[in-house]
Amino acid sequence: MMEEGKYIYCIMGTNEGRNFGPIGIGDRGDGVYTIGYQDLSAVISNSPMTKYVVSRENMTAHEKVIEEVMKDYSVLPVRFCTVATSAEEVRNLLRKRYTEFKNLLRDMDNKTELGVRALWKNMNAIFQEIVDENKKIKQLREKIAAKPSDQTYADKIALGEMVKASLEAKKEREGREILDGLKKSSVDFRTNKIYGDNMILNAAFLVDRSREKEFDNQVDELSTKYDGRIKFKYVGPVPPFNFVNIVVKWK
Repeated sequence: MMEEGKYIYCIMGTNEGRNFGPIGIGDRGDGVYTIGYQDLSAVISNSPMTKYVVSRENMTAHEKVIEEVMKDYSVLPVRFCTVATSAEEVRNLLRKRYTEFKNLLRDMDNKTELGVRALWKNMNAIFQEIVDENKKIKQLREKIAAKPSDQTYADKIALGEMVKASLEAKKEREGREILDGLKKSSVDFRTNKIYGDNMILNAAFLVDRSREKEFDNQVDELSTKYDGRIKFKYVGPVPPFNFVNIVVKWK
């Protein structure tokens, strides 16, 4: 039989005993509860001492527990698949990193993460804008059109590189404009990798809960401003994964 340990989801700034229900990772119905040290607690559930597969099911279970806790508390998310051998090892973690956790909890107090992605709606229109805005691209397209197809290989390669560079520059300009409009209502922000030709912004914002409505309104205003051109995907509030990720290395 596999040895049992304690799966850690997050850290919170209180030592009041809490039970969050049978929502633990692993689909066994394990109860999620707290183990405390002074005025800190780790949110944990019983778990086999195993390395969990990085799957949608497991990641969702991990995140849902943290989301449940953050309904009532500010939290420090702990990296997925952090399993202690015992309750005492959890308390030792809280004791050894007490000052670090207290400082981070102060930084995260009453704050939440909101995510915004911005995507162009009509790529044909965007590519046409690139041609219209760049004289060299327009001239090279006309040159290719006037040549037999078997003589245009090098020109087509050059054209593709020019269009790609112009597209990236356009993404940067428009993404930065949106970012500048949103970061004014946030405490901090992170830009993440963008995917595909049409995504121009993928960002996370750390927002004080007292300004969450203000941030919502700014997203609405941007949606109206860019209606027909840019689609916004707005997610949150979620745990501050982009700003805190507690990593534990057991000795």
